[in-house]
Formats: sequence, structure tokens, C-alpha cells
Amino acid sequence: MTSDPQRRVADFLDANDLHAPPAYRLLDLASEVGELAADATNSTAYGSTPENLDVNRDELGDTLFCLYALAEELGVDAEAAVDESLAKYESRIDDSGDPGSGVPEK
Repeated sequence: MTSDPQRRVADFLDANDLHAPPAYRLLDLASEVGELAADATNSTAYGSTPENLDVNRDELGDTLFCLYALAEELGVDAEAAVDESLAKYESRIDDSGDPGSGVPEK
């Protein structure tokens, strides 16, 4: 078995005939992120005790599965996308000392 998570998810999708249009994959991803947010809301009393943050590992796994499945359906190499993102953040840090996009907070 390969250790590449995107390949593992792609193989699972193939083996179980679970391919879906990217729009559905994106909705699945949003739903799973919402479940993580619900865990955060509940465990931190809506953020008032951030030190109590507790998210379910299986929900984090579901979120990662959905993200890799979305990348697969879009034909995007997830590892290459992360590499591009890290390069972008490194460039921002080099240029301004901050990884943010420069958009001011409201």
C-alpha cells in the first residue's frame, strides 16, 4: 500500500465506485469542516476557553479524506498544491515578515 494519502483515497474511490462531481466533494468538505467547528464550539464554550479545544480525530480524518477526494476529482496534486502554498507563505514572510496576505482585519 502506498503512503501517499491522495493516492490511497483515489484507490478507495476507485475500488468502491465512489467518484463524485467536484461540487459535491466541496460540499462534503464544508460539512466535515463544520463538524470540526461544532467540536470546537462545544469544547471551548464558543471560544471562551480555547485551551479546552477538543476535536474528534475521526472527524479530522473525515475532513482530510474529503479534501483529498476533492483534489482527486479536480485532478490537482495535493502535495504540489501544499508546496505552492508553503512557497507563497515563505515569500510573504521574506517580503514583509508576516505570512498573511496583507488584507487588513476589520
